[in-house]
Amino acid sequence: MKVAALQMVTSTRWEHNRAQAWQLLQQAAAAGAELAVLPEYFCLMGQRDTDKLALAEAFGEGPMQQFLADSARSLGLWIVGGTLPLQGPDADHVYNSSCVYNPQGDCVLRYDKMHLFCYANERESYDEHRVIAPGSTPVQFDLPSRDGQSWCIGLSICYDLRFPELYRLHAQAGAQLMLVPSAFTYTTGQAHWELLLRARAVENLAYVLAAAQGGQHENGRRTWGHSMAINPWGEVMALQASEPGVVLAELDWAQLQRWRQQLPALQHRVC
Repeated sequence: MKVAALQMVTSTRWEHNRAQAWQLLQQAAAAGAELAVLPEYFCLMGQRDTDKLALAEAFGEGPMQQFLADSARSLGLWIVGGTLPLQGPDADHVYNSSCVYNPQGDCVLRYDKMHLFCYANERESYDEHRVIAPGSTPVQFDLPSRDGQSWCIGLSICYDLRFPELYRLHAQAGAQLMLVPSAFTYTTGQAHWELLLRARAVENLAYVLAAAQGGQHENGRRTWGHSMAINPWGEVMALQASEPGVVLAELDWAQLQRWRQQLPALQHRVC
């Protein structure tokens, strides 16, 4: 199965971001991808955290969700819509949500980011708790591929990557592919991004596909990028360091089974 991680440099303007996302989705479909994953915050990187509140949509309604549904239907593509702000439990918070669309344009699954990023040093400070409400439920979905296999796919978002127990839950549920739409900061990404992605792949003998923000944004934020696909042996299959682009990779079902048979670590768990 061919998959695509779409790297963006999202701006403060939805119209600009929609056009950038559409161009990348078209490239992915033209290259033969069955699944395309947009990055976290593909729709907006605002000047302030609270800009998310004004853009929030009710689940199942709104121009951002309509764009994803129309794009999936038009391109005949499975699309994981990075993240977008969905209405939260109160007026001061949204959910940072990843919505999955099938090639018919139906939203088949929603995942609300569970772990919320908090980081501060002498130069930068982030605290997603200010405007984001955490989700509480890990989710997976099945994608029937053109290769005749049904791939079980586990969802995660950015900071989730630092919590291996989430990915182990996906593996226990049968996941063969883990998705990580992200907007890692340049600071934390340079230090830990690839290390964590490769660890999650090796620990769970699963493919990992990470779509990232990658560049200098209008709001002054700098993101690490390095969108990549990683195989269950921990090898980087494809990568784009910075700027918008499409990372393509072919997932091999038979090779996945061989790795899991040769090293049956998932069966050796004792706790």
